[in-house]
Amino acid sequence: MKKTEYVYLKLLCDAIEEKKARFTQLGLSKELGISISTVNNALKPLERIGGINIAKRGFSIRDIEKIIIYWATKRNLEKNISYKTYVSMPIQNIEKSLPANIIYTAYSAYRLKFNDAPADYSEVIVYADAEEVKSRFPLKKGHPNLIVLKKGREIERLSKNNIAPLALVYVDLWNLGTWYAKEFLKALERRILK
Repeated sequence: MKKTEYVYLKLLCDAIEEKKARFTQLGLSKELGISISTVNNALKPLERIGGINIAKRGFSIRDIEKIIIYWATKRNLEKNISYKTYVSMPIQNIEKSLPANIIYTAYSAYRLKFNDAPADYSEVIVYADAEEVKSRFPLKKGHPNLIVLKKGREIERLSKNNIAPLALVYVDLWNLGTWYAKEFLKALERRILK
C-alpha cells in the first residue's frame, strides 16, 4: 500500500472502531512514521470532497462514507498481490490450514468477525508472507482461490485476532469483482456506515 493509504487506514480505523473524531496532522505523522507533507497530501482531497474539516489545530471527520469510498476508488488491489494459487479444499478448510500469523480480509474476515456470511464465497484472501503460505500451499494450476496480499506493518499493528481492520476489509471488498463481494459489502455497510 502507498503511504497515503496508511493515512486513510489509520484515520478510518480510529473513526470506525475507536469512535475518534478529531486528529492532528503531526499526530498522524508521528504515529505512522511518515512526513507531515505526506499526511497533508493525503488529506487535501478528503477536505475537497467534504470528508474532513481542517482547522488551525487539527482536523475532524465530517463524512466517513466519503473517505472510505474515496480510498476504495484509489486502491489497486492487484498491485498488492504477492502470491495466488488454486487449493483443492473447501474454503473453510483452507482458512483453518493457513499459518497462524496471517491476517484475513474480504470474505473470510467478515465471516470470522461477525460469524455470518451474506453469501457463499470461493476465495480466501489474506495478508501474509507469500513464502510462508507458498510452503504450505505450493503453486497449482486452476482458478486461484487462495490470494496473498503484501502485509505492511500498519496492517499488522491495526489488525485484531488475525482479522484486518473493518475499513480495510471494506476497501478490499469494494475492489473485488465477484457478485458476492457486493453482498458482503452491503452487509458491512450496514454495520459500519450507520
